[in-house]
Amino acid sequence: MRMALIPAFASMLFYGHYKMGLAFFVIAGITDGIDGFFARRFKQETELGTIIDPIADKLLMTTAFVILSLPNVLPQVRHLPVPFWVTVTVIGRDILILMVATAITVFTGFRGFKPSLLGKLSTLVQVLAVTLILISAVAGLSFYLPTTYTIVTLFAFLSGVHYVFQVARLMNEAQRPSEASDR
Repeated sequence: MRMALIPAFASMLFYGHYKMGLAFFVIAGITDGIDGFFARRFKQETELGTIIDPIADKLLMTTAFVILSLPNVLPQVRHLPVPFWVTVTVIGRDILILMVATAITVFTGFRGFKPSLLGKLSTLVQVLAVTLILISAVAGLSFYLPTTYTIVTLFAFLSGVHYVFQVARLMNEAQRPSEASDR
């Protein structure tokens, strides 16, 4: 559902229909929460779902931050568009995670990647930030945006660095049982 809403969300923003863009974004966020709740509650988590869910998150967030960073897309409100450094940090984190996971999988075959609490918080912060940015575009309020940008950037940076250390720890834990069985 989220992936299907991305083109509609992007189109609404690009053509200046900010309220509809906000509505599509909120619907995407709500469906993500409902999907996750039902998958965990009814033990319906699948391997495909664990792959597609973060991809949908990344596509939605990347699309949102890129469009919200473009000049002349949002109304002329103070602190808009989103500064480029915020978008680069958000997307850079995702690229770092993708590169690290791909390299480790290719070279070691390790696939035990798990989302961390900090990573989940970073995604939540991004969703809330995009919502606040869209509210700013709709309502013209923007006093809170510099703080929002700083928090998004801080969480993206910290969760990216944390991810590298977490994966190293998980790989070490995965190697210990095989080392013990070699003895």
